Amino acid sequence: MVAVPRLLIVNADDYGLTVGVSRAILRAHAQGIVTSTSVLAVAPGFEPTVGWLRDTAGIGVGAHLAAVGEDPPLLTAREIPTLVDRKGRLPMSWRRFLPRMAGGRIDPDDLRREFRAQLHRLEGAGLTLAHVDTHQHLHLWPGVAAVVLGLARETGIPAVRVTRSSARSGVGQVVRRLSARLERSARDQGLWFTADATGLDEAGTLDRPRMLAALDRLGASGAPSAELGTHPGEAGDPDLDRYRWGYRWPDELAALTAAEVRSAVDQAGFVLGTYDDLAGRHARGQIA
Repeated sequence: MVAVPRLLIVNADDYGLTVGVSRAILRAHAQGIVTSTSVLAVAPGFEPTVGWLRDTAGIGVGAHLAAVGEDPPLLTAREIPTLVDRKGRLPMSWRRFLPRMAGGRIDPDDLRREFRAQLHRLEGAGLTLAHVDTHQHLHLWPGVAAVVLGLARETGIPAVRVTRSSARSGVGQVVRRLSARLERSARDQGLWFTADATGLDEAGTLDRPRMLAALDRLGASGAPSAELGTHPGEAGDPDLDRYRWGYRWPDELAALTAAEVRSAVDQAGFVLGTYDDLAGRHARGQIA
């Protein structure tokens, strides 16, 4: 039997966050190693740039479902009362969302309604979705995962991104436990996911040296499939000022388009691909 090359998916998060972020992601696809992107239906850059993505051949597209963050939900406070405050704003981060979810103060049906609306907006814009995930990785939490995986089955999305961490911190340990649980749930639902992944621990800081180190780690793992999660953006983008995440978006764009990084993908033994490619490999029995 001929050996099947190991598959690497390089996913760029937050398409639609700003016009500049969307443009940077498409540049990192055309001139670099990005093969896939996750799209924020609630973000202000979605509407003016979704046509660019629809017209770009060869890039995988997924849903980046949001129940936290700076941008407003698609539904009204009356439709999703437990997700928002009195002004209709979502929690700013997972640190505010998860205690409310764990305490039973968020109705899963509200979450399901908002996420379904976001999926419908993406599909209504003519996008074919190959994977699903969430802003700030909320779907690691079992209650959120149940909603997300159920919607994936409902809408025919074949894959889910499973976030992983190699950090020795307490957060890293919790992420690993939640990732293992998400894997089991996804497998039970018949959804595909990569065997390894990185990018969470280095989120927003994947300059060229860190990206090369991440590719080296993925290569050494021997996993048949892996994902590198990234956040490219343009230098001097004024629309990013409202997102105070401390991310180094231009450094990630420079790394993703560097010849040295492209060579490192080959040296690590990977072929670049998408979540559609991953699903195809599973369908052909090339990945157990």
